[in-house]
Amino acid sequence: MIRPMTSKDIEYVQQIAHVTWRETYRGIIPEELQTIFLEHSYSDMMLLMRMEKTEMLIAESDGVPVGFANITKVDEDGDAELTAMYILPTHQHIGYGTKLFHNALSTLKSASQVFVYVDGKNESGRAFYEKQGFKLLDVFEETFEGHPVETAQYVYSCKNQ
Repeated sequence: MIRPMTSKDIEYVQQIAHVTWRETYRGIIPEELQTIFLEHSYSDMMLLMRMEKTEMLIAESDGVPVGFANITKVDEDGDAELTAMYILPTHQHIGYGTKLFHNALSTLKSASQVFVYVDGKNESGRAFYEKQGFKLLDVFEETFEGHPVETAQYVYSCKNQ
């Protein structure tokens, strides 16, 4: 089941983010930098703000959250950004990501395109977005908490729906 996030989901979202980040970015981003990012981006206050200003969706299995997606509202140009989508490793590759993505799209009635930024070395994430119909726009170097990373920028045309 996919549903909107509530404040009761905060601890689940924090756990999902931590577990998924540790698994996905092991050997790509130093663990101490992951911790800094996760503690800031997934603090109680930050998650409450995300719930207020963006769409936060929860994927459940047997009534327990196993994944989430965060998508911005559509801007004046018709653009939105999928800022986060994480599924617990134990629940990946069985459809939760696709369901989250399609539910997120359904909240964006006026969107013309959706952007997502993925670490260039996150091969499973990149493969997932490509399978959903995202097209690679650019790959560029930037820093993450002072650490050099390669970022892949993708776009999804909502006209495909």
